[in-house]
Amino acid sequence: MVPLLTSSKMKTIPNAGGWALLPFLVFVLSFLGTGLLLDDFYAFSAPVAVVLGVIAAFLILRGSADAKVAALIRGCGDSKIITMCLIYLLAGAFATVTAAMGGVEATVQLGLHLIPLQYLALGIFVLAAFLSTATGTSVGAIVALGPIAAGLAAESGISLPLMMGALLGGAMFGDNLSMISDTTIAATQTQECEMKDKFRINLRIAGPAALLTIILLLLSGFYAEAVVGAGEESAPLALWRILPYLLVVGLAVAGVNVFNVLTIGTLFSGLSGILAGDFGWLGISQEVYKGFTGMTDIFLLSMLTGGLAAMVAEAGGIDFLLRKVKGAIHTPKTAQLGIGALVGTTNMAIANNTVSIVIAGPLAREISLQFGVDKRKVAALLDIFACFVQGLLPYGAQMLILLSFTEGSLAYFDVLPYAWYLYLLLLTSLLSISLPVKGRRKEPTGLAEQKGKVLKKAA
Repeated sequence: MVPLLTSSKMKTIPNAGGWALLPFLVFVLSFLGTGLLLDDFYAFSAPVAVVLGVIAAFLILRGSADAKVAALIRGCGDSKIITMCLIYLLAGAFATVTAAMGGVEATVQLGLHLIPLQYLALGIFVLAAFLSTATGTSVGAIVALGPIAAGLAAESGISLPLMMGALLGGAMFGDNLSMISDTTIAATQTQECEMKDKFRINLRIAGPAALLTIILLLLSGFYAEAVVGAGEESAPLALWRILPYLLVVGLAVAGVNVFNVLTIGTLFSGLSGILAGDFGWLGISQEVYKGFTGMTDIFLLSMLTGGLAAMVAEAGGIDFLLRKVKGAIHTPKTAQLGIGALVGTTNMAIANNTVSIVIAGPLAREISLQFGVDKRKVAALLDIFACFVQGLLPYGAQMLILLSFTEGSLAYFDVLPYAWYLYLLLLTSLLSISLPVKGRRKEPTGLAEQKGKVLKKAA
C-alpha cells in the first residue's frame, strides 16, 4: 500500500518527523469523533473524512504541491490498493447477483434445518475459521459468509451483532494461522524462520483464544435457546440455489485466484438465475452494477487511504513511529511488547496488515537479535498484532465489507462488543509475553555474527 522506495529523480516531500502524522490524525479524529459525538458512527462519510486528511496533508506537510500530488497518486494507484478495490467490486457483484437468484434465502433455510438456532453463531465462527485457514484470506471468508450470516440472523432471531462478531473472529483466526496467508509469508520471511515453526508458536497463542471463544458462543447458545426457542417451520429447501456459494468456497479452497473465483461465481449465479426465471439477461447487468455501486464507499475509502498513507510515509511519519517504539525497549519482554506496538501502530496508519508486517519486520528482526527474542515468537507476534488491529479498524477492509452486508442496520460500535475472539487473542498474546520462554532454539550459523554487529551498532 505504501511505496517503500522512491526514485531519486522524483520530487519528494521533505521529512517532517512526527508532524507528518497529523494529517492521519485529522482523518481518524474526524471520522471517529463525529460518530462518538452524534452517537451515529456513520453520520459522517468515511471517504470525506479521508479527504479532510488529504487536505490537511497538503496544508501541513512541506514541499511542492507537485510532490504531494505525486505521492497521493502513487498511493492511490498502488498495486495492492487497486487489487483490493477490484476485489470489492467483484465481491459486490457476486453477493448481489447470488442474492437476487435466491442463494441467501436457500442457504439460510439449510442452516436453519441443520444447525440448532441457538448455535448458529458458533457454526458461523467455525466455518469462517476453516474457510479463512484453508484460503489464507479473511476478506474472502467474510465475502463468502457475510450475506449468509446476515440472513441467518434475520430469519432465526439470533443477534445480528453476535453473528457478525463471530464471523469477524473466525475470519481473523484463519488469516493469522493459515500457511498460505500473506501475513504468514511476510512474517516468516522478514524473520527468516520456517512457516511450520511459526505455526506451532502461533497456535499455542491463538488456539486457547479460539477455544475460549467457542465456549462463550456455546454459553450464549444456552441463553439463546430460552429466548429464541425452536422457531417456526422453515420453508422447503432449494439446495440448487446454494451451489454458487459451494462453488466459490470450493474454488477458493482449491487455491484458485480470487478474481477468477468471484468472476466464475457471479457468472454461475447469473446463469442459474436466468434458467430459474429469476431475472433475464438484462437483469444480470443490472444486478452486477448494483453490486458495484454498493461497494462505492469501500472503494473510495481504500483508494484515498492508500494515497494519504503514502504522503504520511514519504514525509517520515512511519519512520517516526518506528524510532519511537524502538526507543522504549529495554528488556526481552518489553521487546516483544514493542514489536506488537510497532506493527500495530503501523497497521493503524496504513490499514493493511500484510504491508504493516513488511514495513515493521526488518526492525523487529533487529530488536529480536539485540534482546534475544526467539525469531519464531517474533514472527507469530507480528502476525497476531497486525491481525488484531486490522480486524478492529473501523476503516479496515474486513470491518467495512462485513458491515456492508447488513444494509445499514448495523454500525461499527454494534459489532465491537462481540469481537470476542480478537480480545481473547490479545489477552493470550499478552500472557505469552509475560511467561518465561522455555527451550529457546539455537540461532542458525552466521546469525551470531549478525547479532554481534547489531549490538555493536546499538552501543
